[in-house]
Amino acid sequence: MSVRHPSLRRPFLRHLSPRPLSPRRPALRRLARPLVAGPVLLSALLTPVAAHAAPGGPAPARFDLQAHRGGLGLTTEESLEGFGKALRLGVSTLELDTQITRDLKVVVNHDRQISGVKCRDTGPLTPGDPVYPYAGKYIKDLTLAQIKTLDCGYRQLPGFPEQEVVTGFRMVELKDVLGLVKSYRARGVKLNIETKVEAGAPEQTAPREVFVRRVYEEIHRSGIERQVTIQSFDWGALKAMHRLAPRWPLVALTNYDFLQVGRPGASPWLGGIDADDYGGDFVRAAATLPGVTTLSPNYGFPQSGKVGDPGFRFYSDAAMVAEAHARGLKVVPWTCDDPATVAALMDLGVDGIITDYPDRVRRIMADRGMRLPRPYQPHGHV
Repeated sequence: MSVRHPSLRRPFLRHLSPRPLSPRRPALRRLARPLVAGPVLLSALLTPVAAHAAPGGPAPARFDLQAHRGGLGLTTEESLEGFGKALRLGVSTLELDTQITRDLKVVVNHDRQISGVKCRDTGPLTPGDPVYPYAGKYIKDLTLAQIKTLDCGYRQLPGFPEQEVVTGFRMVELKDVLGLVKSYRARGVKLNIETKVEAGAPEQTAPREVFVRRVYEEIHRSGIERQVTIQSFDWGALKAMHRLAPRWPLVALTNYDFLQVGRPGASPWLGGIDADDYGGDFVRAAATLPGVTTLSPNYGFPQSGKVGDPGFRFYSDAAMVAEAHARGLKVVPWTCDDPATVAALMDLGVDGIITDYPDRVRRIMADRGMRLPRPYQPHGHV
């Protein structure tokens, strides 16, 4: 998940005010426990918590550790090798993205437009192919066969020095990931599948109804649909999925800008809901969506910030968590990698974390005595 930097606006300032620490869960004492070795990190953990983190209630019985794009900090993103590594490590959920090709195949990829940073051309599918080069084109304008020519494992993703490169990686289909989970017999693992409908620029992805239906068909055909949740920034896509699969749990994604608070009319991202009708409150607005069980906001401002940074504020703070829990909804923020910030989010009472580094979060969970997700091993050909 990657979206633009959200600006701070008054309607959510109540979510940013620090609250007194509860004597039942002293955050400073909990965070002082060694998460990883080193006095520098320990100092970082101790310094900012009183200013930013207030306990939001007891830790959930099962904290949802979600491997973002399979754990892109560890392995080439959204590769079968990455998803397999996450299963062997032990995560609760594989988080992944979907796109629809010109020939209506469901591929697993975050970007609606082929990124030259991640994929490079190896040659046209057929001599003189007028669409070539494919890098830079929208996935909805390419066939699966054209996409399969792209080498998406030719380099390490900048900014992720621990990432293992899957050399020569070719983009996979959703059915491949579903099949991988079945081959591991990972019945306790969820797949949090995002429909990447670009509501702000609908011409850049497949039409919403087509997009949602194709994702639904692939999941339904897999036989493991009970392990699936559907997430989207496009709440119209969530409504469409609910009509097709009314029993499937849905996850409302947002960053603050997509709510378009204070602007006339409804945001194109909210499926006809006007956030201003709910005082710009993400929880109140998302709670009206049928089938939604989980809220997934960006964790803070700025989007890539961390506890201790000047001006950093949580978006998914104790007030948001308490309001969501009062409505029977879980809160699982995206995408946090910094150990100190993850620990502070845990103390705010969130129900899970989407992270590029599931190994880091798993270590924090272990240190805190939290229940760890079961690791799985493959049982068939992968």
